[in-house]
Amino acid sequence: MVVTRNAVATRPGPEIRDLAAAPVWGLIRSARAENPDRFALLDLDDSVSSGTAPSAPSGTPSDKQSDEQPGAPSDAPPAVLPGILSARLPEAAVRDGGVHVPRLARAADASGVLVPPADCASWRLDVTSKGTLGNLGLLPHPEGERPLEAHEIRVSMRAGGLNFRDVMVGLGMYPGDDARIGGEGSGVVLEVGSGVASVAVGDRVMGLFPSGGLGPVGVTDHRWVARIPQGLTFNEAAVLPVVFLTAYYGLVDLAGLRAGERLLVHSAAGGVGMAALQIARHLGAEVYGTAGLGKWDTLRRLGLDDEHLANSRTTDFETQFLTTTDGHGMDVVLDSLAKEFVDASLRLLPRGGRFLEIGKTDIRDAGQIAEEYPGVAYRAFDLMEAGPDRIQEIWAVLVTLFEAGTLTPPPITAWDISHAPDALRYLSQAQQTGKTLLTLPRGLDPEGTVLITGATGTLGSLLARHLVTHHHTRHLLLTSRSGPHAPGATRLTDELTDLGATVTLTACDTTDHDALAHLIDT
Repeated sequence: MVVTRNAVATRPGPEIRDLAAAPVWGLIRSARAENPDRFALLDLDDSVSSGTAPSAPSGTPSDKQSDEQPGAPSDAPPAVLPGILSARLPEAAVRDGGVHVPRLARAADASGVLVPPADCASWRLDVTSKGTLGNLGLLPHPEGERPLEAHEIRVSMRAGGLNFRDVMVGLGMYPGDDARIGGEGSGVVLEVGSGVASVAVGDRVMGLFPSGGLGPVGVTDHRWVARIPQGLTFNEAAVLPVVFLTAYYGLVDLAGLRAGERLLVHSAAGGVGMAALQIARHLGAEVYGTAGLGKWDTLRRLGLDDEHLANSRTTDFETQFLTTTDGHGMDVVLDSLAKEFVDASLRLLPRGGRFLEIGKTDIRDAGQIAEEYPGVAYRAFDLMEAGPDRIQEIWAVLVTLFEAGTLTPPPITAWDISHAPDALRYLSQAQQTGKTLLTLPRGLDPEGTVLITGATGTLGSLLARHLVTHHHTRHLLLTSRSGPHAPGATRLTDELTDLGATVTLTACDTTDHDALAHLIDT
């Protein structure tokens, strides 16, 4: 039995913590396929109830153990180990004292898993009714297939970023009735309107999708999008629009942040916070940030020392930063907090300054703020007020900075869109560092070529027929060790050809790197 710790996922979300051990499961599975009943896999967690919690470091009380500083793994076997061994389970994972084993289930029968509507090419993530994140569904989206206006583009979506705004929309707490979940994403342009010259069909783009972009197809004004910077993936690009556009518009357009000024960024380990930190440094400002203690190491790696860091869970940052700055405080505050945290932040502008509010739960009156805090210009803002023309100008600057390496994408926690409710719950608990992302299923291109290895076997033949009859695949490259000389190969080729496919059947040993490379190149 091979034992790992936190190397596999038993539930949706960021559960894998030992990436180095995760491939061990694939290796042992391959070995077990050739040597049945000789290998077993067991993954442990750090739960006390499992009897597998890490032991405390020497001299450290066990009740002060934290996720940030795990001790050495316990040498004691978990209490459930005898049962696992007696059941001869090939794979198991211990979580919170219980034993989990992998099982296949139909997506439609799996609790909490969202399934796209049948026979519907255009759908999107939306709420069936507001009030709880459990009321999310993948709903028909006819707008994705309507004729385009002159200024619009249609995009085949690859991924979409999530923001706290999406949590508020799902809970029915966001101002206005027309807000949609999923306002940003990335993909490939499928079609452009008659007045669009900035992008073309086939371009990789990222941008804002006000009508919702969490589905296979999104429609938006071409001025909301930009081409994806060289070297970035679809996932990286999908999480950039809202946070970097918001940070740039706020700091440059509204606050007029200048070199040498002091900026306080609340929730600095979040998406907007990390974007603001990078942009402010590019502008030459001195940046201070708050975050939960567990996220400080991330901000330290981004260059903030402890004098420029404070806890976002208490208002002690007010005294700390006034002391650090000899009473001068800040010139600009970028706020996303509420209640007494807003008051403490306003007092960090004793000489006046600019206070930018991006939160939605505690918006103050600018006139009243000006009376109570002389010299403070208070501004609550929303990115969309910048308008598409200004957004297009900001995009030009940001793309250049990304391609120069001045700006970099934030850390990403990715979920499949079928687990969107779990992703939004995770986001609502402020557990993430950086951005949360939903990946989207990508349909097969009917005009593309599908390579199937081992294609003359039973499973390969079934897959080839399924691709042609259900996914309308028209070009198949079939390989096996025997190729056209395999039993039934001619019959399979004739059947697929009669169904309308163009079939190439060839012999190739896919374990031979040179042979496989030659096959793909030709």
